[in-house]
Amino acid sequence: MQICTDKPKGTLYHFHFLGAITKKVPGTFFGSCIITGMDVNYISQKERKMTQIKEARKGNITAIMKKVAEEECLPVGEVLALVAEGKVVIPSNPNHFPIHHVGIGKKLRTKVNVNIGTSMDFPKLENEVKKAEIAVKYKADTIMDLSTGGDIKKIRNSILDKARIPLGTVPIYETAIKAIEQRGAIVDIREDDIFGMIENQAKEGVDFITVHAGLTLKAIDRLKNQGRVADIVSRGGAFHLAWMLHNQKENPLYAGFDRLLEIALKYDLTLSLGDGLRPGAIADSTDRPQIEELLTLGELVKHAREQNVQVMVEGPGHIPLDEIAMNIKIQKRVCQEAPFYVLGPLVTDIAPGYDHIVSAVGGAIAASEGADFLCYVTPAEHLGLPSVDDVREGLIASRIAAHAADIVKSVKGAREKDLKLSEARKKLDWDAQLEMVLDPHKFKEIRKKRKSKSDACSMCGDFCALRIVSEFLNSEGKLDECGF
Repeated sequence: MQICTDKPKGTLYHFHFLGAITKKVPGTFFGSCIITGMDVNYISQKERKMTQIKEARKGNITAIMKKVAEEECLPVGEVLALVAEGKVVIPSNPNHFPIHHVGIGKKLRTKVNVNIGTSMDFPKLENEVKKAEIAVKYKADTIMDLSTGGDIKKIRNSILDKARIPLGTVPIYETAIKAIEQRGAIVDIREDDIFGMIENQAKEGVDFITVHAGLTLKAIDRLKNQGRVADIVSRGGAFHLAWMLHNQKENPLYAGFDRLLEIALKYDLTLSLGDGLRPGAIADSTDRPQIEELLTLGELVKHAREQNVQVMVEGPGHIPLDEIAMNIKIQKRVCQEAPFYVLGPLVTDIAPGYDHIVSAVGGAIAASEGADFLCYVTPAEHLGLPSVDDVREGLIASRIAAHAADIVKSVKGAREKDLKLSEARKKLDWDAQLEMVLDPHKFKEIRKKRKSKSDACSMCGDFCALRIVSEFLNSEGKLDECGF
């Protein structure tokens, strides 16, 4: 295999095979050579100093855009145009490499994010590293580290090193914890603490961050007047609300949005505008506080794009089935088709322990209606910190939802995957099926425990419809020469 032989002698190369190995070859720094499997990306020093949206608006096709276009089976010019318009984002902090780049947005495959991270009750680093490994193994597109316990910086950097996919964080979490340690309370956060933490995490290589910049004093007034059942369920939203009401000041991320944009521009940090007022109960769905925040986010999207900063928008939340399509259409309209990142949505409140299924139901509808990015939900949602197994279950459920939506959205290659699986199933080719299923682990486990004496599965055995019919029809689906 020839690797970057046209690049300057003495280049520092970064080799990455299947998310497992990183090898640095000493030499003068000119750029980095990224390999995922057998794919090679060369990112020059020049490209490491620019933002994707800025270059797209100049008409410059970057190596990262080429990679995304190849993976999405789209013309690179189309990807460039979508990035330039802000309808596609590519979270790609140049300080995080090697990395498998993904595009999120219009005309692209629906992406899935996995949340991991410690809590005060379960602060162990090794658990979160295992979760990150599972997320990569079962093909999450991105990871968010939401740690609030233990050595948060060490945990984040370990995940950055282990998981060579885009990493997101919510910087207000670590900011709040440091304020408690240093000054005794979240409400004693200083505005410089917030922006300093954002820049520190960007320096480390974080690719995208959730910022609750749309939670304003006006939105809090709406919340007070609304009389919600669940008030605020966003942890970051709660931190901001407490600070704003105690200090009687506007949200620093809203008031200082230009300062935030300066940091984002410096590191090509993608902003994920958080939904601090997302409904946390079906009874609160699509209410005035939620829409008030969304209107502000639409304004911030416009301003971020004007400053060449990549931006996407986060959405609800607990939403009944019949309101999902409406919510997607409102967001796309208000936020000028910015990529939409949805948590679920969860379509009922009464299924703790099965909320990964609840989320998948809502996620499939949301993505089929135009949502671009699904945040998985695990069986442990509303009950406790997820285990490694919970991460796998939640991720697979969300990937099912994403793929089901991609079939509806006519994403290139989606229907073809189902066709190949169906053809292998018709032939009772279990090895071929294993290569294509979303969860090979469960596939093999069930086959091993419930295997048939026949070549079919143990549900039907010798009475398998596919097996019987194949004896009477030829491979083209016609009657055989005997007329059967």
